[in-house]
Amino acid sequence: MGEGDPVFVARGLSKVYGSGEARVVALADIDLDIHAGEFLVLLGPSGSGKSTLLNILGGLDAPTSGSARWRDHELTGAGDAELTLYRREHVGFVFQFYNLIPSLTVRENVELVAQIADDPMSADDALGLVELTHRLDHFPAQLSGGEQQRVAVARAIVKRPDILLCDEPTGALDADTGRMVLAAIDKVNRDLGTTTVVITHNSAIAGMAHRVLRLSGGHIAGEDRNATRLPPGEIAW
Repeated sequence: MGEGDPVFVARGLSKVYGSGEARVVALADIDLDIHAGEFLVLLGPSGSGKSTLLNILGGLDAPTSGSARWRDHELTGAGDAELTLYRREHVGFVFQFYNLIPSLTVRENVELVAQIADDPMSADDALGLVELTHRLDHFPAQLSGGEQQRVAVARAIVKRPDILLCDEPTGALDADTGRMVLAAIDKVNRDLGTTTVVITHNSAIAGMAHRVLRLSGGHIAGEDRNATRLPPGEIAW
């Protein structure tokens, strides 16, 4: 993809937990640009720093040092109210565990987020993007794991976020259902142009990205670009 000005810029980003013998460096002097419409995979094993980086991107955590900016939003040093507004207006989250409300139907789970958004799409349209219009009135317990995760994707995108952040979205799924979830995320990126970041330990997923950053020990250990993006259905799990 062509690259314009980056929409997310991080410079010298570090995160340290604890002190003394309990001191753990989760991120060490990370420089990162993310461009509008990009599909970026952060690839690395447990403890590589990828979840910490994603949480800082999403305004869920703050760096120990360095700077992070989303467009004209300075995230570093922002207060709780400002970060809450940033998350509500700009960020959609998909986590490994679906966190659906069991007493609400599929449609109602998605509508719950639409109600607090300024310019949401309809819940039915969001669920159509992830091919779940036949499940609108079902409850989470009536769905497979892959279907529940696709509801979570629809819930994340119904507010039309600028950036979709996905934390191990297929970590609890088998290969077939994992590919279906990845197809839904891929469609959001391609059809809506939503800037998308997926963190994973599964190197097979890297093939569907524009760009892959390999993390190790809190550092960016390498960067790869895909001239051609692999369709999710062709991923060898």
